[in-house]
Amino acid sequence: MGCGKSTLGRKLATRLGYTLVDLDHQIEKITGNTVANYFSANGEDAFRKLESETLKTFDYPKNCVIATGGGTPCYFDNMEWMNTNGLTIYIQLTPLALAKRLEQGIAKRPLLSNLSEEGIVHFIENKLEERNPFYKKATYILNGINLTPEQIHALILSLD
Repeated sequence: MGCGKSTLGRKLATRLGYTLVDLDHQIEKITGNTVANYFSANGEDAFRKLESETLKTFDYPKNCVIATGGGTPCYFDNMEWMNTNGLTIYIQLTPLALAKRLEQGIAKRPLLSNLSEEGIVHFIENKLEERNPFYKKATYILNGINLTPEQIHALILSLD
């Protein structure tokens, strides 16, 4: 949350001439509801099952960049599936940097909307501690401070 997955993903896809697939947007098309509303109405277990099923069964274009939700790698065998089927990148930032990036959009994030600035940093620290074992399985771990699509593109080109 807040690391730049969607923004960098969109810019990288454009630079590569690829299609961007935003997993949350696909789930919203399937359900006819926002992710937040689906999550609230059906619970986390139902959402995570739908998310995993969508990840693994979506008819992806041949060349695409996929932006997933921050929790996607942490459930079922999603991270292993992503590593088997593509190149995974963890955009790493400190909890404080993430909190600063999220300041403007707090109202759109129900999990954060009632928290103080200190509470948000603490929430992010806890989430990262919980999720880092999965995130660290990414093919590449990149420092998100000042990360550009051009840098990610150069990394991809260096693999060819």
